[in-house]
Amino acid sequence: MRAIRGATTIETNMAEEIYTATKELFEEILHQNKLTDSEQLTSVIITVTEDIFAAFPAKAVRETPGFEYVPVMGMQEIPVPNSLRMCIRFMVFTTIHKPLTEINHVYLRGAKVLRPDLVNEEDAL
Repeated sequence: MRAIRGATTIETNMAEEIYTATKELFEEILHQNKLTDSEQLTSVIITVTEDIFAAFPAKAVRETPGFEYVPVMGMQEIPVPNSLRMCIRFMVFTTIHKPLTEINHVYLRGAKVLRPDLVNEEDAL
């Protein structure tokens, strides 16, 4: 089993923006790691910073065609002073068998600052 990290940011605490950013991140994690079947996923944990509360990001994962039955849990991040605001983070647990160095962690938008060492050229959105 492997875990794939990812994060993105939004500009405003609005349901549509939360769903759009979450869907974009989830689909990019799937794409970059060649995950095409929900049977390859064990579960997904999504966290949000305390300034995101207009909607549950997990809804965007559950509404992804073919991934409706993947267990998804949402939580709130610890409100650390001066940390990145308006941030949605992912931990995708998968059954793929790859070396850790071949896992593509995905950081989009303003979240690229969290792990610039892991940002791929493909993440240049």
